[in-house]
Amino acid sequence: MTQLRSRPTTSSLDQFFRITERGSTFGREVRGGITTFVAMSYIVLLNPLILGASADITGAKLTIAEITTATALAAGVMTVLMGLVGNAPLAIAAGLGVNGVVAFQMAPTMTWAQAFGLVVLEGVCIVIMAASGVRERIINAIPEPLKIAITVGIGLYIALVGLVSAGFVTRTPDAAHSTVPVRMGVDGHLSGWPIVIFCLGLLLMIVLLARGVPGAVLISIVVATVVAIVVNSVFHVQGWGLVSPTLPDSVVSSPDFGLFGRVDLFGGFVSAGVIAATIFLFTLVLSGFFDAMGTITSVSDEAGLTKDGKVEGMGKILMVDGAGAIAGGVTGSAPNTVFLESAAGVGEGARTGLASVVTGGLFLVALLFTPLATVVPAQAAAPALVVIGGLMMTQIRRIPWQDTDFTIPVFLTVSIIPFTYSITNGIGAGLVSFVVLRICKGRWPGWLMTGLALMFAVYFGVDLISGK
Repeated sequence: MTQLRSRPTTSSLDQFFRITERGSTFGREVRGGITTFVAMSYIVLLNPLILGASADITGAKLTIAEITTATALAAGVMTVLMGLVGNAPLAIAAGLGVNGVVAFQMAPTMTWAQAFGLVVLEGVCIVIMAASGVRERIINAIPEPLKIAITVGIGLYIALVGLVSAGFVTRTPDAAHSTVPVRMGVDGHLSGWPIVIFCLGLLLMIVLLARGVPGAVLISIVVATVVAIVVNSVFHVQGWGLVSPTLPDSVVSSPDFGLFGRVDLFGGFVSAGVIAATIFLFTLVLSGFFDAMGTITSVSDEAGLTKDGKVEGMGKILMVDGAGAIAGGVTGSAPNTVFLESAAGVGEGARTGLASVVTGGLFLVALLFTPLATVVPAQAAAPALVVIGGLMMTQIRRIPWQDTDFTIPVFLTVSIIPFTYSITNGIGAGLVSFVVLRICKGRWPGWLMTGLALMFAVYFGVDLISGK
């Protein structure tokens, strides 16, 4: 009798998510959802590290508590929505790399509300492009090697941010009158417990990832944090930076929704200027939908959800992904996008949106434990930036270096992004050089590519044009 009573509920759930149809089980979906959460929950710790490291044009900084709340809230709601609407085992959270654009490029030229306003506009643009089919045409217009170069360049950029946040790399002061802009540690050598914690965390993370341990990133961050707390309590260490590893009075507290709804949609065009704000918006859109497209395709293919080269339900998935960027702006967590770590859940057997509902639910539960984020020092979390940057760089093997149409444009994209701390600059340099090369070789790059190159040319020459 018990089995007969439970059958309608189980059958209804099965039919809605098509669990049996896709060759999965309820248990596999739950395990897959938990695994994905463990694999990507580090974003709740890392996003505050990135957004909290920068001040806006007024000098205002965001607090760790409110960024942590915003990150978990957006990830939870949008991942659940992906499960219910897209019915895909794809989790969504604040995108690494693109959040660096918000923190280090946009915020210094405008207020945080204005920066998050541009993030909302990015999401609106992606939703419109997904609905109209323009997204696919733009993707087809930009050559694959340049798309790969953007990913690789962002990987280097993220790794550099991690090294700087940990203090492994520091800026050489102007007083030194040196032509070398950066150096290792302080005074050219490594010293102090914070650096030791960073190195231990980085080595542990590398080993765990190499051995295929699920949740390697999160485990390494937790272990490094525990060691940092012990070391700090014994030796009373100085120089941790933004966060000192000290246990809070309570690990549970009410979420801080202070960033929710703090959005100024068009103020950024006034503060940063129309051209600069437009370039920022373009960069967010470009990075957002290209990263998502690659992730969605690869994870869906691994899950067996691709037929004849097309992802099942791609239209709905892309709409939810675009809505994730909007949610990132509204909550104050930076653009949200599909995470490659979703593949970890697929590896555990996840094939449907039920896994995403489980993952999203765990992110919402994490809202009650935001004080834990104020315990994690940069030296414990930064190794993840370095490792993820390294993993993103593996795409470089797909670049056709022997093709002279791409050799220099790809190199400029990959190198200028980290060297100038600007994803915008790298993308622009790559597009402009590619278009110039094609035209000089008598090969028309197309109106769309030419238009994008002209827009970047104006961006690079705006000060010259304005007479500054």
